[in-house]
Amino acid sequence: MKLYLVCKRIFDIICSIIGILGTSPFWLAAIIGIEVSDPGPIFYVADRVGKDNRHFKMYKFRSMTVNENADETSFKADTSRIFKWGAFMRKSKIDELPQLLNLVLGDMSIVGPRPASADQVQVVRAGKFGDVAGVKPGLTSPSALYDYIYGDTVEDETEYEEKVLPTRLELDLFYVKRMTFWYDIKMIWYTVMCILYSLVGKTPKKIFNELVGNVQEKELV
Repeated sequence: MKLYLVCKRIFDIICSIIGILGTSPFWLAAIIGIEVSDPGPIFYVADRVGKDNRHFKMYKFRSMTVNENADETSFKADTSRIFKWGAFMRKSKIDELPQLLNLVLGDMSIVGPRPASADQVQVVRAGKFGDVAGVKPGLTSPSALYDYIYGDTVEDETEYEEKVLPTRLELDLFYVKRMTFWYDIKMIWYTVMCILYSLVGKTPKKIFNELVGNVQEKELV
C-alpha cells in the first residue's frame, strides 16, 4: 500500500502539471466565457474537508451567479443559478480544471472520493463512512461518476437524498476498499468515456450498471 501511495502521488504531480499546460486553452476559454456570461469572480473557492478531515480550499471555475447566502448544506446545487456557459462547463467538466492546482498542492488526488462540504461532513463521514476520510479526495471516483450519470438528473433535493446519496456514499466506501493503481486508471478511462457520452447526449449504461452492481454485490456479502 505504501508503494501504491507513493506512485499515486508521483502520478498526480506529473499528470497535474501536464494537465495544466495541456488544457491552458480551455482555461482561457473558461475565463472569457465567464466574464462574458456573468462578470464577476473567475473562481469558486469552496471550503472542503479531505484526508483526515482536514479543511482545505477547493478551486473550480465559477458556473453559477454569485450568491453569498447560498445554502452549502444542500446536496443539490441551485440549478436556477447556473448560466448557460456554466452549464456547458459543468457538462464537459471544464469547471473542474482548477482542481489540478489542488493536486499540485497535495490536497487532492486524481482518483478518490469527492471532498466533503464542511457543512455536510457530519453526514457523509458518519459511522462506517468515516473510513473514507482515510484517503485523499479526488477529481473522479465511482461515486462521482454515479452522480454525474444519474445524480445530476435528479432535481428534487429530497429525492436526491433518498435515491442518490445512499449509493453515492456506499461507492465512496467501495473505492476505499478497492483502491489500486490499475483501478485508478480504470476510473480515469471511465471518466473520459462518461464525458464523451454526455457531450453527445447518451448515457453510458454499461458503466452505470457496473457502478450500481458494485454496491449491490457489497450489500450481499
